[in-house]
Amino acid sequence: MKQSEYFVPTLRETPADAQIPSHQLMLRSGMVRQLASGIFSFLPLGFRVLNKVINIIREEMNKIGGQEFLLPALNPIEIWEQTGRVESMGDVMFHIKNRDGLVLAPTHEEIITYHAKQHVKSYRDMPQIWYQIQTKFRNEPRPKSGVLRGRQFIMKDAYSMDTSWEGLDVSYNKHAEAYKAIFNRAGIKFFVVGASSGAMGGRQSQEFMVESDSGEDTCAISDSGYAANIEVAQSAISAVGRISDDLPLELFPTPTAKTIDDLVQQYGFSEERCAKSVVYIADGQPILLFMRGNDELNETKLQSILGTSNLRPALAHELIQYTGADHGSIGPINLKSNIRIIADNLLKDANGLISGANKDGYHYKNIDFTRDCSIPEYQDLRTVKAGEPDIVDGSPIRVVKAIELGHIFKLGTKYSEALGASFLDSESNEHPIIMGSYGIGVERVMACFIEQHCDTAGIIWENSLTPFHIHILGLNESKFPDVKNFAESLYSELIIAGYEVLYDDRNESPGIKFNDADLIGIPVQVIIGNKNLTQGYVEIKNRKTGDRKIIKTDEIMEEIKNLYSSIQ
Repeated sequence: MKQSEYFVPTLRETPADAQIPSHQLMLRSGMVRQLASGIFSFLPLGFRVLNKVINIIREEMNKIGGQEFLLPALNPIEIWEQTGRVESMGDVMFHIKNRDGLVLAPTHEEIITYHAKQHVKSYRDMPQIWYQIQTKFRNEPRPKSGVLRGRQFIMKDAYSMDTSWEGLDVSYNKHAEAYKAIFNRAGIKFFVVGASSGAMGGRQSQEFMVESDSGEDTCAISDSGYAANIEVAQSAISAVGRISDDLPLELFPTPTAKTIDDLVQQYGFSEERCAKSVVYIADGQPILLFMRGNDELNETKLQSILGTSNLRPALAHELIQYTGADHGSIGPINLKSNIRIIADNLLKDANGLISGANKDGYHYKNIDFTRDCSIPEYQDLRTVKAGEPDIVDGSPIRVVKAIELGHIFKLGTKYSEALGASFLDSESNEHPIIMGSYGIGVERVMACFIEQHCDTAGIIWENSLTPFHIHILGLNESKFPDVKNFAESLYSELIIAGYEVLYDDRNESPGIKFNDADLIGIPVQVIIGNKNLTQGYVEIKNRKTGDRKIIKTDEIMEEIKNLYSSIQ
């Protein structure tokens, strides 16, 4: 492609609203342009890269037996209502106002299950892997970070259908390996974490993540290989346990102590012996939670324990109604009402504890959870902290920001039961289809690659995703016809040899061409200038290393073969 005929509107300056490297460079290199908040147009250069990502995904999905579909983005709302996800999606789902009963699909579990119900009737019809690469719509309240969080985006979503849980395990593992192959081929460094299934539901899920300061997810990782989304991460930190002193329960006034820090600073208590109380309302019912010291409640874990996302912190008047006290004075003894109590695992059967007395301005000390109150339920409620030992070999946990590249779910029968998708086994007994769901954000692959492969000058493409293999820069061609003639000839020769070539034949200064070439980031630059050419030489630059080499004109093809061991 000749650059004088190609639409690549590069920018000298970084747009003020672009805060992360991938957003900045996708705009500056002329790959995308923003149309509205969270909505981007892909320009020719960006569209070439997008298609290379899609081709890698498609090839790896086909290798595991995937069959490609194209499902409509416009969906009847009643199908979504049958699974309860209209409510759980909330404002994230786009509703069509001038056509009642239609929504824009944020994903396609419901529609795949609808078709499976019609045609997958027997155990002989499975296993199946169906996938598509298609536009999705989500009404993100705060679109940001360029294409990483948009309202319209392209996703590869795949769905497996099996007759047994063992079959689901096989399908799930096939997708996990396919995802590893996809991201490795794309040249992205990633890690895999255990994750929450969230509104998708199901019994197990994993996320494929890229460590990045630009990420919106938080993960706990360690050198042992342990990795988990902070929503589900666990550590091997020691429980509070029991102390030998068996002191009697004692009520004492705490008129100015409202927080754990107040108790520690004013009375000298050990933070870990303070049992912090938190009251939540879940599906309209109060729940009293106890945490160790200043540990932070993990709402995602609580949602999983309770089986609902309909929860919130209790209001001040509700605290008094259910416990008899306001914030800072709530505890497990003398509660005003019969309320469900859950304590974190670190407090299991502990004694020597300090907690509120359910009377404003008072606390109890020397509380024994096995002697003085009834704690019927212990669960993992807390958010892990950096430096805590992991559960593999005790290596210290690092808490890092990360970008989600892909997510795989063992859905089970949630959708097949809701939509009536069942099959007959070999003995004509009916069972719900056992399903999995597997997603990759296509634009996210591009953005994550750029986040990991860039410098102050621009993008540094590698062979698999580069929009072109070679960038020819003809310098001052209007002054030197021999430069133009040689560049034209080389351009044709390289294309015939099977390379994808961008030829900068514009009437621009060498400085502008050099800057644009580094910004766009094509791996190999062939620089043709009159001084070198008159002596029978050209210059080749390796964009990644910055190395430059002066070679004879008759050695160009061999040198490029050495730089490109294979053309994908």
